[in-house]
Parts: sequence; structure tokens; C-alpha cells
Amino acid sequence: MKLVQFCRHADGSGVRVGVEQAGGQGVIDLKAFDPSMPTTMREFLETGEKGMECAQRALSSGQCVVARSELKLLSPITAPEKVVCVGMNYRDHCLEQNAPIPAEPIIFSKFPSAITGPYDDIVLPDESQEVDWEVELAFVIGRKGKHIKEEDALSHVAGFTVANDVSARDWQMKRNGKQWLLGKTFDTFCPLGPALVTTGSVKDVHKLGIRCLVNGAMVQESNTEQMIFRTEKLVAWVSQFVTLVPGDVFLTGTPPGVGVFRKPPVFLKKGDVVECQIDEIGAIRNTLV
Repeated sequence: MKLVQFCRHADGSGVRVGVEQAGGQGVIDLKAFDPSMPTTMREFLETGEKGMECAQRALSSGQCVVARSELKLLSPITAPEKVVCVGMNYRDHCLEQNAPIPAEPIIFSKFPSAITGPYDDIVLPDESQEVDWEVELAFVIGRKGKHIKEEDALSHVAGFTVANDVSARDWQMKRNGKQWLLGKTFDTFCPLGPALVTTGSVKDVHKLGIRCLVNGAMVQESNTEQMIFRTEKLVAWVSQFVTLVPGDVFLTGTPPGVGVFRKPPVFLKKGDVVECQIDEIGAIRNTLV
């Protein structure tokens, strides 16, 4: 299934959780189908199996369909408790910067306020002249857990989505004591979407083509099989330190081709359009303003 968060253009009914029909024909409004369903994805995930079963019934029914032309897709998750990010997690990305393969996951974070929708604008901050792209596979936690074992990890993952870990390289690499947080967490620096593709709907999430295009030109092209630490390892690793809860977002690292390591370096400017694509998951497209 492909789960989405959306709002209608016309009626001001606020945020809704929906499930996409096959072929992107329309979106079924889960609250309209079953009034007991919550209106945000985070709350929906907290319902666990009950919510997923309701979504499956709604999809089978074909009822309560909202046409794509009548809605705006939002980020599939908003206001999560955590946005966990992984650095240097693609072998080919390490090679492009002559960096050693990490022995353990490199974890940092973005503030949840950085999240924006799959087709929303990315705001270029006046404070940075070195804003860069990073296509990433993201996943969202669906079940609470601490000290989760690798073999149980996927049962805690609700699904996968596409992310752009937009990065201000001057603040990441030169300012703020070279701590990464500020360079990663400007407003709109975490586009997500277009949908949360449930875990069981993806054949092998670690064998998917992953790409980024800037103004239609390919700048990143790799495969998630290049990931050093895979989904199960990341869930197990991070849950040693913190309790994971439904809605927590993980960004799993980027492949080679980012602007900062080009010769000469290339950075984003106003009017640029960045498209991030992952096979079987979807594509997001954001304009720099």
C-alpha cells in the first residue's frame, strides 16, 4: 500500500490520511471511510494493525475517493518525535571523498521543523551560499521499541519514502564547530514523499535504483545495495540509545554525486528544480526559491 497525508484544495477540512489507488487514480480518505480513524499519519501509525487493516479494507472498497486534482499531497509524516539521519552510509559516496568505510553508523539529526512536502519549495537561506542536494531512502517507524534486535527490526518499520537531505555545506563543514546540525536543519531542508510505501509492498528495499536530477540533469545515480548499514542494522543500532516510536523518520544516507565534491563545487541557486527518485518508492520534485 501507498499511504499519504493530504489536504483538499477546496473545503479547508485540514490534514487527512489516505491510501493511494493503483495507478495513482485517486486517494481514499480514511477518515471518510471510517470516522474512527485519526487525521494525521503519526496518529494513524500509533493505531498499529487496526489502522493498516482499515486502510486495506478502504482500498478494497473503492469508496470515499478524492481525485488527485482536488488535493495537495503533504509530507507523508509531519511533526515526528525524531528525524534520525545517517552519514557516510554508501560505499560509493565514501569513495568519492576518499573517506574510510565507517565501522559503525554515523548518526546525526534534523529538527522535525525542517520537513516539507514532496512538491513544496525549498527556501534558500540568506545565511548560506553553499546549499547542496542529497537524495536518500527514508523509512518511518511504525511500532514502539527499545533495544530492538536486527531480526525483529523490519516489524518496527511502517514503510519507506523518498527524502532530500538538503545541506548547507558552509554551516555543515566550516561553521558551528563543524557540528552538522545547523547546516542540515534550515526550514524546508527535509522534503519527504510522495507516499509512505508499506514495508511488505517493497520486494527488496536494498536493491533499488536511486537518483537525483537538478534541472533535468542527472547528478546522482546509484543503488541502495551500496548502503553500508541497512535498515535492520540502523533500527537495532539507534534503539540502543533511544526509544523509537511510531512516526520517527530515518534518512539512510546518500550516494555519490553531491555538489560539494564536484570539481569545481556546484551549489543550488534560486529557480533550480531538484528531483529525487527511488524505484518502487516514488519521486519528489522541489523548486529552490
